[in-house]
Parts: sequence; structure tokens; C-alpha cells
Amino acid sequence: MSEQTIIAWTDHTFNPWMGCEKVSAGCKNCYAELLTKNRMGLHLWGPPGTTTRQVTKAPWQNARQWNTAACGSNPRKRVFCASLCDVFEDHPVANATRPRLWDLVRQSRNLDWQILTKRPERIANNLPEDWGSEGWPHVWLGTSIEDMRVAWRADHLRAIPAAVRFVSYEPAIGPLDDLDLTGIDWVIYGGESGPGHRSEDKNWARVMHRKCNENGTAFFHKQSAGWRTELGIELDGRIVREYPAPRVPQYA
Repeated sequence: MSEQTIIAWTDHTFNPWMGCEKVSAGCKNCYAELLTKNRMGLHLWGPPGTTTRQVTKAPWQNARQWNTAACGSNPRKRVFCASLCDVFEDHPVANATRPRLWDLVRQSRNLDWQILTKRPERIANNLPEDWGSEGWPHVWLGTSIEDMRVAWRADHLRAIPAAVRFVSYEPAIGPLDDLDLTGIDWVIYGGESGPGHRSEDKNWARVMHRKCNENGTAFFHKQSAGWRTELGIELDGRIVREYPAPRVPQYA
């Protein structure tokens, strides 16, 4: 949510609010929960009925400044939204703030917004009315898929028109050998890091890399399990960090 980010596949991170509820096994060691609880002293993780979400302040103005600075940038600057919440969570604070977020994104056309969710089944009913038949050219929609138990998320994602559809295979805690990549433009692979991280089988990354090559999907190997960001980034001695080509031309 600051000017600098340690996330290798983006330029900025932006959080419209903070807090969420865990929904699958990939959430077990949620770094965002640890960050807000241990460093900020906030208790924002849990069901809507018992926990609130905290709307941020400074990041909103930061995003406007990034947009101004990014005018004419080549390559375009990317913004990951959101690392400390889920934009599509069904929570009163999220539902009340989401229209304001869409207004900000609509006005920030110099930036490519990378919106990642674990709730892709809620995307269709929570898009702005002017999303259109192809989506906004500067918005990439993604979903997290940590193993085959939640592979169904890709089905919901591929049904939504978007300039780029992407899958975050992080934390990778199981194989995704049977994941259908039809309509998916980008896969980001990352083993789990941080306290209590779960191990990986490197064949998971190898198989996904091969599947992406066969499907024409860009593949980004972020890190191996147990490594901090920007360490353990090689896959079999190579750095494989590809980016997708948007399906929709940018605004004239």
C-alpha cells in the first residue's frame, strides 16, 4: 500500500481497506493477517458478524499521484490491489467502499490495476455498470488457486470479460496438473514463505510451466517454498518471469 513494493510482479501495492476472512487452505498462514495483527495491533480477520474492516486513508491519494506520474510510461506501471484484503468479500465495509474503489480505478487509466481475489464467484455481481463486454482495458482480474481443491475458481474467472485474466498459484501447496488454462493469460507461481511455511514439490512448478507453454499462457516463477521474496527465484537454474499481453487495446 506504499510507493515501494517487494512483490516482484508489480510496481505498487494498494489497499482500499484492511481485513478479511479465511476461505480455504491457502489462507492458513496468511501474511496479511500477521502483518495487521502483529505489527499494527489490529484485529481485522474473521467473519463479517464479529470483525470489522478498516478503510485506509493515505493510499488513496498515493494512487492518484502514481497515476499522474505514470502518464506516458512505457512499460506501463502496475498496481496490485489488494494485498491486505479481498476486494470482492461480502462484508458491510467492503460493500460500502467498493464503489469508491471503482471510481478511483476508473479515473486512473495510466495504471494497470491487478485485482486478485479468492472469491471469483462474486466478481460478476460486483463489477461497475460500465464494465462493458470486454472489461476495462487497464484492469487485470485474477484469482488465487493453491491446489486442485479450489480449481473451480478458474471457471468463474474465465466467465468474466477482462483485459487480462490471471491465476496466482501461491502459496503452492499441491499440484495443479489438471487445471484448465483456457482463457487464462498469466500464471504466477510461488511456494509458501514465512513462519510455518509448507513445503512444495518442485514438479508442481515444472508441470505448470509446461502447461503454460502449451497453452500460450505467460508464466511467472516468483519463488520456491521457504525463501523470502527475490530469493529462490530460479526454476531449474533459470529465471522465468513472463508477462501477459492484454486482450484489449488501451484507451486511445
